[in-house]
Amino acid sequence: MVSSNTELAYNSKIEGEVVVSRADAVINWIRSNSMWPMPMGLACCAIELMGTAASRFDIARFGAEVMRFSPRQSDCMIVAGTVTYKMATAVRRIYDQMAAPKWVIAMGACASTGGMYRSYSVLQGVDRIVPVDVYISGCPPRPEALLDALMKLQAKVKREPSAKNLLSA
Repeated sequence: MVSSNTELAYNSKIEGEVVVSRADAVINWIRSNSMWPMPMGLACCAIELMGTAASRFDIARFGAEVMRFSPRQSDCMIVAGTVTYKMATAVRRIYDQMAAPKWVIAMGACASTGGMYRSYSVLQGVDRIVPVDVYISGCPPRPEALLDALMKLQAKVKREPSAKNLLSA
């Protein structure tokens, strides 16, 4: 029982034990804070990707510490390194096996543009086979750059119309 001299402040967001929010905001908050990366470590950028999971950089702050090596359990593919034409079919197959919604980060100059390799065997950018959401520059990029890309991807996910996409699927 609340005494008569105690004033309760009215909060428009919380009334009792009910939280009022938009479905898009809740779904996007959950998706952006629990991304499970599918690491495609193809070259030297993979070492920096592994370093991001270490305690110094702590990718766990973003809910992305669960590196899944199964595409059916991942929603964010991180392509780290040089993609050759021989490997491109495997990268595309793994991307196709990921459940929707799915996002891609191209990590490093080689994944973004082919890097310094202008040869017949190197794909000149992973965006030729899969849609890329965030590009990370550098050769190899620092772990801080990957964390920055993850924050940019989280901001992009928070702006998506997710409830409408759920109803149409």
